[in-house]
Amino acid sequence: MDKLTFEGILETALYVDDLDAAEAFYGSVLGLEKISRAGNRHIFFRCGPGVLLIFNPAETVKPPPAEGLQVPPHGTRGNGHMCLRVQKGQLQAWEDKLKAADIAIETEVLWPSGARSFYFRDPAGNSLECAEASLWNID
Repeated sequence: MDKLTFEGILETALYVDDLDAAEAFYGSVLGLEKISRAGNRHIFFRCGPGVLLIFNPAETVKPPPAEGLQVPPHGTRGNGHMCLRVQKGQLQAWEDKLKAADIAIETEVLWPSGARSFYFRDPAGNSLECAEASLWNID
């Protein structure tokens, strides 16, 4: 039997209390394409080949209705983390864009591999990072 492997991460989830602020930030500031929004429960964005799920934890801990999709309750409190893959050579342009939108750059890191990344926060306090794929030795 062949060894089973994953092709990658299809979805990444972050949790926020204010979906309106998240929608403005991820849609307008970061320029992600909104796929859908379900009231005050969630917003889904396209992010490269994957999907970023933004959930309101006060809603996702509730069991699904009997007639709805049977997604198990889930959620978390506190700041999450996500790293956004940036095209080679565009890291500084992203940093400049965020600074122009009054988004504070929390820290910059020069990794032992020679890769560089920087960190900032979304309106909910989630830690976001921008990095080139070479951070993880990916082409």
